[in-house]
Amino acid sequence: MENDVACLTEDILQAFFLGFKYSCGCLHLHRAKQACNTMADKEKLRIDKYLWAIRVFKTRTLATEACKAGRVKLEGNNMKPSHEVKIGGVYHVSKGIERREIKVTDLLFNRVDAKKAVNYYEDVTPVEKTQAYQSMFHSPLLRRDRGAGRPTKKERRDIEDLMGEDSGPIADSFFDD
Repeated sequence: MENDVACLTEDILQAFFLGFKYSCGCLHLHRAKQACNTMADKEKLRIDKYLWAIRVFKTRTLATEACKAGRVKLEGNNMKPSHEVKIGGVYHVSKGIERREIKVTDLLFNRVDAKKAVNYYEDVTPVEKTQAYQSMFHSPLLRRDRGAGRPTKKERRDIEDLMGEDSGPIADSFFDD
């Protein structure tokens, strides 16, 4: 009998530390069920939280707004912010003029520094798109100062040579005052 009481007391203490609730001689699984639900929720990750965690967007709100605006796509379909991220999925993210294709390699639940975040995704953006995006920043700024007047014939020829043969509407907007 003493052995049973000691065993029962030990079970109650162990259950207490594990989060079980003891009442009326029964062990209830209140906290244990909550812990299981938390673990199941932990395995699910929203796309807006993932994009924020891997540092594609500065804030989670910006990531959510991008999803709502249709700037995050999976296989050409717009994603809601609550979409569940799966490993191996390739997401197309538009951020301003930048277009990126991100392949999920692992799930990241909390925001970490940029060096660690790189381990959780793979940037599979084609090189052509990356170079086209970067070349926009290295192109010469073609603006005339306001009030500089109309360019001379020599200046106009120099500008046309700089812009190439088929300058089109860009040259026209350049010459407008």
